[in-house]
This record gives sequence, structure tokens and C-alpha cells, in this order.
Amino acid sequence: MTASRTAGESGAKRSFTVRAGEASGDRIRLSVYDLLIGTVYTPRVFFYRETLDGEALRASLGRTLRNFPILSGRMKRDPDGGLSVLCDDSGVRFVEARSSEPMPDYGPRHTAKKVLEQRYLSHAMPFWVVDRDTPLFTVKLTHMKDGGSILGVTMNHAVADGSSYMSFLESWSNEHRGLGYPKPNHDRGIIEALGATDDAATGDGGAGDGGAGDGGAGDGGAGGAHLTVTERGQTSAFMGRILLGRFGKTTTVTTRFTAAELAAMKDAAMSDLAGTERWVSTNDALTAHLWKVLGELRDRPDASEERLGLIADFRSFASEAVPNDYWGNAVSNTRPGMTAAELRSRSLGDIAAAVRSGYAENSEKRIREETAFLQAEHEAGRFKRVIPTMALGAFDSTIALNNWSKLPFYEIDFGQGAPFWYDFSPIPIPWTVHIAPTPATDGQKGGRDVHIALPRTHARALQEPSWVGRFHRYAESGETFPLTSLAAEAKR
Repeated sequence: MTASRTAGESGAKRSFTVRAGEASGDRIRLSVYDLLIGTVYTPRVFFYRETLDGEALRASLGRTLRNFPILSGRMKRDPDGGLSVLCDDSGVRFVEARSSEPMPDYGPRHTAKKVLEQRYLSHAMPFWVVDRDTPLFTVKLTHMKDGGSILGVTMNHAVADGSSYMSFLESWSNEHRGLGYPKPNHDRGIIEALGATDDAATGDGGAGDGGAGDGGAGDGGAGGAHLTVTERGQTSAFMGRILLGRFGKTTTVTTRFTAAELAAMKDAAMSDLAGTERWVSTNDALTAHLWKVLGELRDRPDASEERLGLIADFRSFASEAVPNDYWGNAVSNTRPGMTAAELRSRSLGDIAAAVRSGYAENSEKRIREETAFLQAEHEAGRFKRVIPTMALGAFDSTIALNNWSKLPFYEIDFGQGAPFWYDFSPIPIPWTVHIAPTPATDGQKGGRDVHIALPRTHARALQEPSWVGRFHRYAESGETFPLTSLAAEAKR
């Protein structure tokens, strides 16, 4: 491991470059799923009651990077327009700072979203990555007055999905404490092989209804129900709407569902399914409940199509073809749907069963067909126009849900105890839901923290007490958590 301090930094803020101390020189060509994400950075911020040791963290990070050389490398453009990462050990940025303020009491009633970007993260420009000396992973460690530390990290999404992101942080935590951990598999050939079978390559009934060369848009065009080849200009218009979301059109609401509340929710769903031999999980029931309540909030006409975008890690669905230790992007989605009238009238159990069936659509065959479609679009030069249909529907017909409840957010222990709170930046795309686990502290283990991005007009409606009751209709009296919005926090 090597770490160099940036010249000219004050004692209150120091910047280092952390390296593994060895470079393979390998060039890892990014897969079509990596490219589909783009070069955006995703933040994760962890809050610790005890003060972390910055020097020891840099040392253990350097050792961990030996098994994750892609994170210490730099992104390069390939001759055919694709992207690769050169594993040259250029290093990751590590900023250590001190705050004059004590640790706030962050949690579901007071999230850190309002201040994360300005205070607790070291940023890298997503449009200044390719063929630049821009790190793919950054760290900012902020020590608070009177004790406690905040660890903010960003990772370029083109190199890893959420599961891989957290497996790296868990590996770093284990390395720091002298524990073993499984070594990652960086072989992008695994994804390339998914679309290389004869059945997948035909495009006959593949990822899209129209086949790989159709060039259409929407559910009936190339990409079918899950991927759309947009018309020229449509991608720019979509990105413009996302930017508007970042600048005030969209706000994020947070609430917590306790373990007891979730148990009651699942019991209600299973009661609805009594005698049908169907089974649903706790997460199925929670997802169904959120879909149903958010449908009530949107209050669209009865005949309107309501879609639920279910983001899923396909390692578990294509385990023979994609091993669990594959480190990269391995995420797809399915979009179960029904009319607004059906969403309002059907029981929680019926909707939970529809959620479970939606996840089950992620068969190995479907993933192979989708991969073949993406590879064909890349070869045809249309790849930049491919967007998940789920994302295009975010502004009208689709609620996108990403369930992170099984990820180890509260197991990232660097020898000073687990974090008491985990947070991330406000979500710029409306009608997007993130489900996270709850910490083991204060008897909250087994619950779910739910972060929901909403148009500000709809978020204002949640200020009415009746909406708290709708979200928490399965909670016992006096146990409900408020719906905490960024607007409410700004008044604190």
C-alpha cells in the first residue's frame, strides 16, 4: 500500500492517494451491463459513534485493493467505442477532514440527505472519467467534534452494481479486522458468454418483441418490455427531466417499518392467500403494500396502466452461468402491471403474489436473451440509445423499486463498532423506492427503512396525518414512524 498526501492541504483537511502498491497492467473490458449504467457515481455514507483511525483505514484499503485492482485503475475508451479499465494502480482518493460540529442524531426521523453532497463526500465528475486521471472510487472520512466519524464513499457505477459495491466494503472491513473474505471474480467474459448461445443470439422472442434490429421505441419496439431503443433526442429529453429532479422538482421521503409491523403485514398477505397454496415473503408483502399506497397517492384514472419496476440481481437467477462471486454489474428488471382500478381493489396478498411472480420472470433464458439483445445493439452502434423501459416510465406509469434489505450496510465494522445510520444522496428520479435494512442497535433489527423519491406536489400531500396512517396501517398504535421529507428537515 502507498498513500501520498496532496501538497498544500491544511491540517483540517488532508488528501491522499491510496494504492495497492502493485499493478497487473490488465485491461478489463466493461460488459454491456456495465455500459448500460453509464459512468455515474453512487454514494454511500456510514455514521459511527466512535472515531475511526484514518491512517489504519488507508493501510487496510491499500491491501484490499490488491484483490480489487479495477477500483485502483483508470477508465479508457476502446477503438470500437466500448470502455475498459486499465489496472495500473493509479489509486483512489482518500480525504480526511475534521468538523467543528458534533455528530447529529441521524436516523429515519432526521436523515443526512440535505447535507451529504456538501459535507461528507469527495466527488468525482462522471463526465470527466474516460481517458482522464479520475479515480473510480473515493473516500472522505470526517471526524466530528466530541467524537464519532462519518465515512462517505463513492464508486463509479460502471464498474459495480449495489451487491458488488457492498461486497467490496465488506471485504475492506474484514481486511481491516484481520478476517478472511472471498476473492472477487472480475472476468467480464462471464457476461459476454451469456449472450453467445445459439438460442440467445437469434433474437427470436429475445429481450425485445421486435428483435435486435427493429429500432423502435416503447414496449412494442426493440427491447420489448424491459429495454427500449429510444428515438433520437428522447434520451436527452429524459436526462433533462432527471436534472430538473436534482434541482428541486423531486424530493425524497423516508420512513421506517418495524419488524413487528412487517410481521403483521406478511400475516395479512398470507391470510388473503389462505387455501391457494401460494406463499409470499415479507419483502413481497412490503413491496405490494408500498405499490398499493403509492398508487393511492398518484390517484390515476381507473383504466391507467400501473407498472412496478422490480430491480433484481440476476446472479441468483442465472447461478450456473453467473457465479455469486462475479464482481461487476449483474442487474436486470421486470415490470409486473395492472390497471389503477385493480391496484386499488385487489387484496394485499394478491398484489404480493404478483410481485413474487414478477421476480420469478428473471429466468436464465430471459437474461441470456436480454444480454444477446444488448450485445447486438452495441455492435450495431445503437447502444447509447438503449434505456431500461422502467426508467422511461418513471415520470408517469412506473414505480421503480430497489430492495437492498439483504445488503450488509450495518456490518461495515472497522473495529470501532457497526454504523448507527446509513444514508445516500437524494434520488433525482421520481417514483423510485429504495428499501434498506435497519441497524441492530436500539432494538431495530429486522425492520426496513424505506426511501421514496416523489414529485414535490405529491410529497406535500404526505404532510396530512392521514397518509402516515395509510403507510403504517399494519403498525400497532403509537409505533408508527413519521414520513420525513427533505422539506421538513430544512425547517429544523
